[in-house]
Amino acid sequence: MQFMSDNAARVHPQVWAAMQAADAPDSPYDNDALSRRLDGLFADLFGRPCTVLWTATGTSANCLALAPMVQPHGGVVCHREAHIEMDEAGAPGFYLHGAKLMLADGAGAKVSPETIRAVIDPIRDDVHQVQPHAISITQASEYGLSYRPAEVAAIGALAKERGLGLHMDGARFANAVAFHGCTPDEACGSGAVQALSFGFVKNGGMGSEAIVFFEPGMSDMVRYRRKRAGHLQSKGRFLAAQIIAMVENDLWLANARAANAAAQELGTACGGRLMYPVEANELFVTMTAAEREALRAQGFSFYDWGADAARLVTAWSTEPAHVTALARAISAL
Repeated sequence: MQFMSDNAARVHPQVWAAMQAADAPDSPYDNDALSRRLDGLFADLFGRPCTVLWTATGTSANCLALAPMVQPHGGVVCHREAHIEMDEAGAPGFYLHGAKLMLADGAGAKVSPETIRAVIDPIRDDVHQVQPHAISITQASEYGLSYRPAEVAAIGALAKERGLGLHMDGARFANAVAFHGCTPDEACGSGAVQALSFGFVKNGGMGSEAIVFFEPGMSDMVRYRRKRAGHLQSKGRFLAAQIIAMVENDLWLANARAANAAAQELGTACGGRLMYPVEANELFVTMTAAEREALRAQGFSFYDWGADAARLVTAWSTEPAHVTALARAISAL
């Protein structure tokens, strides 16, 4: 009974079917019929023009999304526990040719205009200090908290005021949209975000993520950077097919709702053990080492989170019976 990561979840059958259907000769790279559909598909989803590039991993999606915003001598403001800082092995610095991550604070791994200003205001406007070029926020955050549309809009207003780009790491973007019951564009601050890494792998995809650019021309140089980084796949139609299968009939949203519902059931059982509200599909729960081992002895798998806590992650394919069993087991601790 697996609650370790949504990366370990099953691939949705509709995604497999779409990939099988794409197994016919077509133009290579991103000139196939399916890849050419992505711009229009996402324009309909967000209600505004955009350019969409596929890539195979969330790390490459984040770094390539930041590439047109950040020069090698610049910096990206992000939370000090953001995925691009803690879990991407220095990839942003690698892809951005030495650009610096500038770390901000904030409860629940969320930044705010105030915590961003605390980082950028003391920086002198001279060549001796790294200048901020962009802000990156994570939707939902590393502790499963979802930015409200108004919060994203406020960060976007600061970014515009200071001439900074705004990127959203949306590895669990679908879960945030499902939690708030808002539109995808509202979850991006109604036009505040310039580039979005729209995650699909955690939500039923096999190996494809979408980089969504909302600013004209931002994708032009990224096409070259994607090739240089080794992420221009020759049979790109199989990546596009996964994304289309998820977006076309709102499968991405249905899957996220299923994962969120499972997390809410567990959250009710955890009660006062919860370290943060449940606003997506991750739970951080206080547990002693003995309690964690007692759960593992019953067949549940999950990650320890420090000495006295555990992280539980649900997915679109998490068995309802497993959720109920874990909820009962936690209640009985």
